[in-house]
Order: sequence, then structure tokens, then C-alpha cells
Amino acid sequence: MSTLPRLHHEHNASVTLSLTDFTASGSAAQVAEFLTRVCEALSELPLDRMEREAGVLAAEGAGVTDPTSAELLSFRYGTVGAGLASWDGPGPDRIPAEAVRDVAARYFHADNAVLVLTGPPPAGLRLPLPRGPRPDRGRTQPVLKAGPAWFQADVPGPGLAFHGDLDDPALVLAHAVLQERLRQRARHQEGLSYEVGGARVHTGAGQVEYTLCLDAREGREQRVAELLWQEALRMASAGVTEEELAEELAGFREAWLDPRSMSSELGEAAACLLLGLDYQDAPTRLDALAKVTPEQAGQAFTTALATALLAVPCHAEVELRRLNGTSLTQEICSTTRVFPPDVRVFKPSLFQRTVSSAARAARLGVGRSGLWCCDADDDVHHVPFDEVVGVEVRGTGRIVFGSRGCFIPVVPELWAKIEPAVATIDAAVPEALRYETSGLLPSRDD
Repeated sequence: MSTLPRLHHEHNASVTLSLTDFTASGSAAQVAEFLTRVCEALSELPLDRMEREAGVLAAEGAGVTDPTSAELLSFRYGTVGAGLASWDGPGPDRIPAEAVRDVAARYFHADNAVLVLTGPPPAGLRLPLPRGPRPDRGRTQPVLKAGPAWFQADVPGPGLAFHGDLDDPALVLAHAVLQERLRQRARHQEGLSYEVGGARVHTGAGQVEYTLCLDAREGREQRVAELLWQEALRMASAGVTEEELAEELAGFREAWLDPRSMSSELGEAAACLLLGLDYQDAPTRLDALAKVTPEQAGQAFTTALATALLAVPCHAEVELRRLNGTSLTQEICSTTRVFPPDVRVFKPSLFQRTVSSAARAARLGVGRSGLWCCDADDDVHHVPFDEVVGVEVRGTGRIVFGSRGCFIPVVPELWAKIEPAVATIDAAVPEALRYETSGLLPSRDD
């Protein structure tokens, strides 16, 4: 986009988990020139601008989805596909030019692109993109955590995710009904939340992750998390009503049949074509929703609840039950609470242990097969070396990231005399997985 001249008509570009869009509105000549220039730039990227564009991205600070949804996806899928949503990686200033060229060659070509127009094709339109093989998106993404379970994460508010079929009309309606119930309960009745966001994320082969995320008034995150789970259990046990289904159906009908929705409807058709999905027009989708009974919607949600993951802000402590009254499992990255006998143990500095009870309880274990870290709550986090997906070089320290979502900081700010630990990490992890910490992103080791 930086190659384009100053434009006085509407235009933009965006990146989501599965798609990149370049959009413009204007006269036929303006749209044609925009599309041609974008394709020319994609065919020959202006890599001399990487340093400046990295700074722009760091200033923007945007993610591909909201932070709670991102954590839910990463917890479900690990550091693969949609699970990468919550990961910063090395930062935009540490990505090598070869990686950018490789992504462009694999994805930004004529056989992996769809042109969407709300009018006739402009005269003289050129789309000078190279040819290439379309990526295989027909496989279902492997699930790391199946659920039902809850976990704590650095998120602004609680969120719920459940797994299901992309085109299941009963589950689509149940998802919408639960979103509205939460809005009524958390916002209008108790005044604890402003926004309840819902989304569906395609994860391959007709599968989708349904998410619901709430913001929370400061200090009331625990209550909002409990409300979220209570409403989910209530729907699974008592189902939905005919009136609720009719209300949501009316909402879908109003949105999908609005003449102003034509561009988004074309975008939906284009996404289906790129992702290998069968596109259904709005009347067909509405007809399927109209046939759903309350019993079907309730049963679909009860089945999906068996896959539920609940994200809870780190400082909120909750006690949650399943439908049968048993405790809902809290997932952590390791099931052990003790270090193996053959690890070398590192502690915080004597000063830190003197002034902090948390530091007195903390321990870092370094062995031949991986790292262990015991926190103030006696929870032991574990990253095996054969599951390491990245090591951030932070001066004399290292941040070690595992494929299951856990990371362990091995830095002098937290541990004393860590030189042997760092040497073990560097010897065990391939050099290709190490990268210098970004000079543009804030510190992330706490």
C-alpha cells in the first residue's frame, strides 16, 4: 500500500486470521488504477520500506482478532494455524526479507486471489499477479485442548469458545441466543459489561470455532466470568425458546437482506471460494435457520458445550461446575507439581527472596530434556526442548516458547546466575529458532 500515490477516494487494506483484503470505492477508473497498482506492488514488493513499515505496524499495535478470542484460539490449537492469533513472535522489525518474499510467493498470486466488484468490470482493468499453486486448506486443524475446561490468561475480560460445524444452523442460532442472553444479563441487568462480542473462526474442513467475549468493569472480572459460564450451563440444561429463535432469525433476515449488505455478501462468497467452502446465498441460509426447532438448537449447544474452553483473566479466581455437578477442570501447561530429580535448580537473587514471598517460592529447573518453572502458587510450568517453537534472545537472557502455549523466561531480572541455564538452552534448541528481541515492542517477560 505504501507504493500508492495519495488517493482522495476510499481505500484500505486489512489482514485477518484467514484473509487479506485490498479494498477501494470510487469511479471505475479509480478502482481500476488502485487494483492494478496493488497487484504490481505484490508482484515486486518494495522491501526497501521494511524498516519504516515495521515501525508503522508497531505504532498501530493491532491484532488479527480481539485479545480474548486470540488466547482461546491459541489455547485450543497451540502455535499452529489459528492458534498463532495471540503470538507476537519476533516483532515486525525482526522478520527477514526472505520470509516476506516467501509469504508473497506462496499466497499473493493469481491462483489464490478473488476479485470482488459491486459493478461491471472497469474498462482496461489489469491484475498483473504471478501464477502459483493454491494452498491446501481442506484439512481440519488438529486440536490441542478438547475441553471442557477453564484456564487463566492475560486477557481484558472472560471469553468462551466451543467447537462445531461451520454450517450447522442450530448451532449458529444457539450461539446468537447465548450472545443476546449475556448482553441482557451482564450489561442491562447487572451493569458489569458494555460489549459482548461473538465470532466464528474457520479452522478447516467445514469446522469452526465459536467464540463469545465480554469486557468487564474493573474489579468485576470474576463475576462476569461466572455469569458467562452460568448462562452457558443454563442454555445446555433448559434449552432455548421459540421466541428467542424467532428474534434471532428476524435479526439475521434484516442484516442479510439489507441492500447495503451486498459488498459483505460478495466478500462472503469470495472467502468461501478461497477457503474451499460451499457458498450459500442469504435466502438459502435463512431458510435453513427457519427450520431449526428449539429442541435442535438446545441439543446442538449441549453437544458443543463438551468442547468448551473458558478464558478467565489472570487475577480472577473462579470455582466452576459442569452440568453433572463435578468441578470444571482448570488446564495448566503441566500436570506435574515437582521437578525431575536430574534438573539443575536456579533461584531468584537473595535480595528478591528477602523482600518477596513469591520469589522465595519460585524455582527454575533446567535439565537435558527441557525447562521447568515453579511459581508462587506451586504450579509447575514445563516446556520440553523438543516442543520449543521459538527462543527470544533478551540480552544475556532467553524467553523460551513451547508449542503448547507455555513460555518460560530465563532472564537475569528473575533468576540469579543463569549463565549455565542459557548455555543449556542454546545447546538444546536449533539456532534457527532463536531471534533477537524486538526493538519496537514493549517488554513481555512478566
